[in-house]
Amino acid sequence: MHGPIEAPATGTFVPAAKTAYVWGIAIVAALGGLLFGYDWVVIGGAREFYEIYFHLTSANMVGWANSCALVGCLIGSLVAGSIADRFGRKPVLLISALLFAISSIFTGWAYAFTNFIVWRIAGGIAIGLSSNVSPLYIAEVSPSSLRGRLVSLNQFAIVIGILLAQLVNWLVAEPISEHVSVGVLFSSWNVQYGWRWMFSALVIPSAIFAFAALWIPESPRWLAARGRKINAYRTLERVGGRDYAQAELVNIDRALKVEDEVATNFWQELARPAVRRVLLVGIALAVLQQWTGINVLFSYAAEVYRNAGYGANDIFLNIVITGTINLVFTIAAMFLIDRVGRRRLMILGCAGIAISHFLCAIAYRTGVGGIAVLVLTLSAIGCYALTLAPVTWVLITEIFPLRVRAQGVSIAVSALWVASFALTYSFPILNRRLGTASVFVGYGAICILGSILVATSVTETKGRSLEEIEAKLLQE
Repeated sequence: MHGPIEAPATGTFVPAAKTAYVWGIAIVAALGGLLFGYDWVVIGGAREFYEIYFHLTSANMVGWANSCALVGCLIGSLVAGSIADRFGRKPVLLISALLFAISSIFTGWAYAFTNFIVWRIAGGIAIGLSSNVSPLYIAEVSPSSLRGRLVSLNQFAIVIGILLAQLVNWLVAEPISEHVSVGVLFSSWNVQYGWRWMFSALVIPSAIFAFAALWIPESPRWLAARGRKINAYRTLERVGGRDYAQAELVNIDRALKVEDEVATNFWQELARPAVRRVLLVGIALAVLQQWTGINVLFSYAAEVYRNAGYGANDIFLNIVITGTINLVFTIAAMFLIDRVGRRRLMILGCAGIAISHFLCAIAYRTGVGGIAVLVLTLSAIGCYALTLAPVTWVLITEIFPLRVRAQGVSIAVSALWVASFALTYSFPILNRRLGTASVFVGYGAICILGSILVATSVTETKGRSLEEIEAKLLQE
């Protein structure tokens, strides 16, 4: 049993000038989230056209085309932890930026369905890498008083990427006549070229991210764990000043010594009940975030709104509206997460999404559709953006001990992508067999179970340093 590690009081104070620096490097790291969001959602608008180009008609083929990138996400997540531990967090961010750029070009200009799938999977690997390492890096460079907001910045960047993809899709797509024949539609600019530019546009922010990532420092916690304490101190000093750097380095050093006493690798750590419980909670939170069904509203937005009675041109406008709501509530989350706390936001979010889904199911069942479905889907997205979307990423990066943090985050995020694949692949099949109303009832029920999970298994981490969270874990 080990008592809690207490840092000197000066370690909690970060001068305003230094705060600007840590925000700057967090913004650069969060660009990985922007690319993640764009690449993740661009397919929602492009699929209307590439499905026609590649002659995709079965639910299985549609589901595979929309979910294949998640195979890459899983691969990227599985290798991200070991690569980040061996080579550092910064190189992984650079690799993901380059892979985003390459895959976006080759996906957009694929003329065979097999090539399209291969490059979508490559783009998924980039998502898997960045979704692990961007929030991990931000958490490790952030002072505890700012960590919730700064890690939420990654989610904010994801939302910016989502909205950017939706705007590009809307601007690139030419207006479509509601009664155009399939032959005319196939030869249209949208089907032949429009969807290609939707994917290819990602190369511009990818290049910006790659260049900016060259100038950020390596994670001070990774440097200290590798014995490079002088370099770690310099980074911490730039983040919070001399007193802050001394206090944080003492905390990190103590945490590393405690870990050296109890375990030497991840699997030994996992044998400990406390660490195993945290890993299971992390996996459960990751799966919950996906099985709330919100990503269906992004990946299959066109189908959801078409079933509610909207025409093709209105669908693209509705998709942009969903992205705007997503952005507004994500901004609100950044102000609330370090004030209200992680646990309370998660419980409220699950409840809000469940109510929205149940009411949406009633709207579909009764044939109301139209504006009612739009308002209720916006309500669900708003609840998600305010709570589960950012808080899940924050908790996943906070709850693991330092020496196994990268691997723990990797496993939890890998579970997230497995859950996301199941969600994305299954929706068109379930939608055709059960109907949209029944599918939303299922997602709502999962949200209710999720609120019970959070209430019984998640402890509050607001305001605690990563080392304090770890010390509490080691006492359990």
